[in-house]
Amino acid sequence: MAFEKVNEIIKEEPAYASLTDLAAEKLGGKALYCTDDFFAEKENLLKPGRGIFIADKFTDRGKWMDGWESRRKRVPGHDWVVIKLAVPGIIAGFDIDTHFFLGNHPPHASIEAMYLPHTNDNEEWEKLSWEEVLGKSSLDAGSRNFFSCESQKIYSHVRLHIYPDGGVARFRVYGQVVKDWNAIQPHEDIDLASALHGAKALCCNDMFFSEMDNLLMPHKGIHMGDGWETKRNRTPNNRDWVIVKLATPGLIHKVIVDTAHFKGNYPDCCTLEACFSKDDEAVKNNQVDWQEILPTQKLSADAEHEFTSQLTCNTVYSHVRFNIFPDGGVSRLRIFGCKS
Repeated sequence: MAFEKVNEIIKEEPAYASLTDLAAEKLGGKALYCTDDFFAEKENLLKPGRGIFIADKFTDRGKWMDGWESRRKRVPGHDWVVIKLAVPGIIAGFDIDTHFFLGNHPPHASIEAMYLPHTNDNEEWEKLSWEEVLGKSSLDAGSRNFFSCESQKIYSHVRLHIYPDGGVARFRVYGQVVKDWNAIQPHEDIDLASALHGAKALCCNDMFFSEMDNLLMPHKGIHMGDGWETKRNRTPNNRDWVIVKLATPGLIHKVIVDTAHFKGNYPDCCTLEACFSKDDEAVKNNQVDWQEILPTQKLSADAEHEFTSQLTCNTVYSHVRFNIFPDGGVSRLRIFGCKS
């Protein structure tokens, strides 16, 4: 199987690919059930990255593949997998990535979705009321296959069908987190910078080594790659920054900067600015009045830094700009407060 000899089909990322991947494993997405994963496990679909290929790696069932791969079907029917989204949301689009699946990718796929608040381990998935959100569509081998979703409904589960069988490396479900803020009490403490609640990293000046969205993930970072890290900058007095749209406008009373796993490459210090705006583009283009709410604070290696008394803020903010000096890596950023 000459995987390395086939050129990948390059496709431009659609705008919705910058939204939150609602199915991501690191956010809490789970592969609950599939009809067959004989060659490669369904859980691989939701892992970070696009998957890798190791030419001489085999298992007792055949070639090791970094994705979900079913056996060659010799009976009528097709294979499918059920994914529980990390959090309910409105889906904007999908990426069915067949990276490294070249002679064994499915020729076609379709997707269904539904909102299901509660499930059990013995759920009869094929008997539930699924709604088609992507009709049967052609897939290219070894490629990211992007498809938009026109529905504005809120979904909690999706079902990916492949026809008739084969392998998919990764499956992304891009969309907008929908949180019931009416269920949150006015003075309830909540992480306004959590991706699970709908926060989003909008832009940054540098993410050479790892992605800015990692800052907002739940749970502790698992290694140095699971954070936001900029390249080494040789410019005197350099500042690297990232802008985060909070899950909802709110009053901020505690900030946590976690440099877990960053030991020889953590920033020397940091500051935090904030603003209120209903226009994300104005925020990204610096057409707002930023207020410094956390003055310069020294940071240390592989440590969780909590700031409360150091904060100087007494109004409602919708966005924050996190600055690090001169460069380096931060694992997580937590902005605790209450909704406005």
